[in-house]
Amino acid sequence: MSLLEQTIQEICPIDPAWIEAAEKRQMELTKPPGSLGRLEEIANRCAAIRETFLLTAAHPQIVLFAADHGVSAEGVSAYPQEVTAQMVSNFLRGGAAINALARAGNIELKVVDAGVSRPLPHSDNLISRRAAAGTRNFCKEPAMTEAEMHAVLDAGIDLAHDAAFSGCDLLGFGEMGIGNTTTASAITSALTGQPVEHVLGRGAGADDACLVRKRSAIERALTLHASELGSPLGILRCVGGLELAAMCGFCLGAAVRRIPVVTDGFIATAAAALASRLCPASTGYLFASHQSVEPGHAHLLRILGQEPLLNLGMRLGEGTGAALAMKIIQAAIAAFTQMATFVSASVSNR
Repeated sequence: MSLLEQTIQEICPIDPAWIEAAEKRQMELTKPPGSLGRLEEIANRCAAIRETFLLTAAHPQIVLFAADHGVSAEGVSAYPQEVTAQMVSNFLRGGAAINALARAGNIELKVVDAGVSRPLPHSDNLISRRAAAGTRNFCKEPAMTEAEMHAVLDAGIDLAHDAAFSGCDLLGFGEMGIGNTTTASAITSALTGQPVEHVLGRGAGADDACLVRKRSAIERALTLHASELGSPLGILRCVGGLELAAMCGFCLGAAVRRIPVVTDGFIATAAAALASRLCPASTGYLFASHQSVEPGHAHLLRILGQEPLLNLGMRLGEGTGAALAMKIIQAAIAAFTQMATFVSASVSNR
């Protein structure tokens, strides 16, 4: 049995009895019923995920997965492919938006090379789990081989296990990869059956001509691989990305370890949607951080049955939305675990 198969087999659905018990606990706290709104819903689901009322979120971690995309050869991005490696170097130096937000939130950040096409500088802070030097051009052939896809799926599962072993109690993930909004749009269309024009956005600043090339590339790829797109793994292998496969595995690895996991924006949510299709039970462990301006994101959130925690007009990626949402989840847990009850505070609730 493969690591992926074993992981999926071991993921248990969230027990609704735990959510019901947490709801009753909320009624005992010194506040009017439901007055903390979605913070109560968040804490209740975290109690069900962890199967305890003694919740913690003191050791959050975001894992940022980077890889390149062969479809970039079709002119689908406003930026050249070498920007992926340049941005990874920026992450390692601490100079990107996600570094600033992680520092502000006291969140540990891990950077993973899942398949960057250009050489990266040696760094003790870089985790190498690369399966290839980027994907192939999915307009001409499948993006990955079976072996490459499973290697990075396993890498994501392993990294979630490593985080759990090191004591992390709240996880998030993000990505970096020039061309990956094209990949995420192809995945979204394949998963939802929506026409490409309904899920396609401008990504990192594509102009009108670039948008036309993106749409053409996706439509050609979906036609070329149509016979393989009936399963989540077929979609991932044919039109996916190495970092998306790693994020998909990370979602499953977090679920099997019963750790809440926060998705980022459009590309990260495409990976989460694939994980949900592979293992519907994993969906209960996910929290959608924010609503991206990319049009495909809303379609993916419907697959997950999720209402995002934030809507700030963001579209950067890198795990930035996850970093912000983690503070909300920590606040929800703090209220649930630290508030006095009516009985302990000698406050009347009648």
